[in-house]
Amino acid sequence: MIRLSPTTGLNLFQNCPRCFWLHFNKKVQRPRGIFPSLPGGMDLVIKKYFDRYRGTLPPEIEGKVEGSLMPDIKLMGKWRNWRSGLEYHDKELDAVLFGALDDCLIDDDRYIPLDYKTRGSAPKYGSSERYYQTQLDAYSLLLSTNDYKTRNFAYLVYYYPTEARENGLVKFDIKPVKVETNLERAKKTFCDAVELLRGPMPERNNNCEYCCWISNRLGFE
Repeated sequence: MIRLSPTTGLNLFQNCPRCFWLHFNKKVQRPRGIFPSLPGGMDLVIKKYFDRYRGTLPPEIEGKVEGSLMPDIKLMGKWRNWRSGLEYHDKELDAVLFGALDDCLIDDDRYIPLDYKTRGSAPKYGSSERYYQTQLDAYSLLLSTNDYKTRNFAYLVYYYPTEARENGLVKFDIKPVKVETNLERAKKTFCDAVELLRGPMPERNNNCEYCCWISNRLGFE
């Protein structure tokens, strides 16, 4: 059975179908390089901070997002774990989409995915949709197919540094960005990705430096 996530699966599929096919069918992965530890550390700190406001909102995003943080901290902990997160089983495709949410808002009886992002500067207009649309579409699909009613949007909450102060303190600005989501678009992306994996290897993508490197290095034509 094929198992895909929104990040290493669907994002890679959209970025380069050939690299995606090689990753899952031939276990040939893109070179990763050194993975920065700061974003992971920030992610853990932010999650602990948000957990203090279960059922409400941190003051810096109050009035800027709809709803309040899901009050059930045990369920939120389950959804955050890759081993116990949400799954969507498509029996016809014999495939699974799985994912772990950073957080989730509840507005009346509707569930709204919320994802934290750290970056070096304020996000530019349109960059949220460009880089994270598929991820947020998938999160909404995962909630919906597990019988959690959703709205047609999700939130990204950006943290970016603006000033260094004494005693190691760094000031961050926080910017929530609302992104419209589409369940049918998520299903189609998932279906297209699974069908591609079960077909022949896609042609070499000359616009992908990883694809060209792998093809030249390992002799894939």
